[in-house]
Amino acid sequence: MERGRDIERHSAEIGYWLGEPFWGRNIATAAVQGITRRAFEVTDLYRLYASVFAWNPASMRVLEKAGYHREGTLIRSGIKDGVLLDRVIYAITRDPGLPYATEESVSV
Repeated sequence: MERGRDIERHSAEIGYWLGEPFWGRNIATAAVQGITRRAFEVTDLYRLYASVFAWNPASMRVLEKAGYHREGTLIRSGIKDGVLLDRVIYAITRDPGLPYATEESVSV
C-alpha cells in the first residue's frame, strides 16, 4: 500500500501479485479484503484504489469481489515488456463524515 501526498494524502494505492499455482483459491480476494478492512480501521484513509492491466479480468474480479468499483480506464498508461498497455482503475471509499462536493456542486 502506498499512501498519496498533498491533496491525495487520504488515498492509497494497493497492489498484489499471486503465483499461478495459487490462482483460483480466493487467496488474493481474502488478502485484498483484509488489507482494505485494516486500512480503514487503523488509518485516516478515505479511499483505496488499484490499477489492473486491461487484459487481466481475473484481477478485476478479485477487486470486485472485495467491494471495489470500476472507475475508468487509463489509455496507454502502463508499459510491460516494451508494450504500451491500458490500465483499469478500481476503488473503494469510506465515508469520513466530511462535507463532500461533486463536480456539479462546485462553482469555479
